[in-house]
Amino acid sequence: MARTRTPVVSGWFTEDAPDGGGFRLLGTRCSACTAVFFPREDAYCRNPRCPGGGELAEVPLSPRGRVWSYTDGRYRPPAPYVSDPAAPWEPYTLVAVELAAEGMVVLGQAAPGVGVADLAVGMEVEVVGGVLNEDAGTSEASGTDGTDGTVWTTWQFRPVGGAE
Repeated sequence: MARTRTPVVSGWFTEDAPDGGGFRLLGTRCSACTAVFFPREDAYCRNPRCPGGGELAEVPLSPRGRVWSYTDGRYRPPAPYVSDPAAPWEPYTLVAVELAAEGMVVLGQAAPGVGVADLAVGMEVEVVGGVLNEDAGTSEASGTDGTDGTVWTTWQFRPVGGAE
């Protein structure tokens, strides 16, 4: 049985944007004030200056932006992130990106192989799909081949022109 690809948070991104744009974060836009939100908002407009009466529609967000800030994580993150305490710790890189059209800052991990030495404030980056964690599934000891389980997908950022 194949592993199931499951978004870490349903509805926050798509791997096949409706405009043919590939991987995209999904937000919502208020029709009354044109404010855009991420994470998405389905109940009400979060803009305190909104005149009200608008509807919220899902919109794919900019696929590119510029690095606003970045840092490395040198500690094991708390739940809900999965971290095997027996495995050697691997630092990771966090990137705050100002999306091109929306002007909002979104936080995410850098793609594998991208570290703080590869980034600079103002550098153009793109959002790509990534894997946060893979469930091991069941093992041979329990009578299966260990190939079932879940691949938990998320978004990551990489410098424009970076390898996939």
